[in-house]
Amino acid sequence: MIVAFSITPLGVGEGVAEPVARAVKVVRESGLPNRTDAMFTTIEGEWDEVMAVVKQAVDAVKEVAPRVSIVLKADIREGVTDGMTSKLDSLERHLD
Repeated sequence: MIVAFSITPLGVGEGVAEPVARAVKVVRESGLPNRTDAMFTTIEGEWDEVMAVVKQAVDAVKEVAPRVSIVLKADIREGVTDGMTSKLDSLERHLD
């Protein structure tokens, strides 16, 4: 399963880098394959482990923000591993 999610701390003013960094740190320390870009963090693994990391990331932000918003998109496909890389590899082959 691949999950792309974005956590937005609310009620902390315009500077959200520190609260968001708390969430990204949780994801990076999870040991699961992940990527972070300007809009989303993407993580790959089994349902329970991915959702546990998403919850921990939200909880980390909740420690410093009175309100948290989350956007989540999931690609649930049994038997696929390394989907984050293989999807991009397939795309790149078609661009050549």
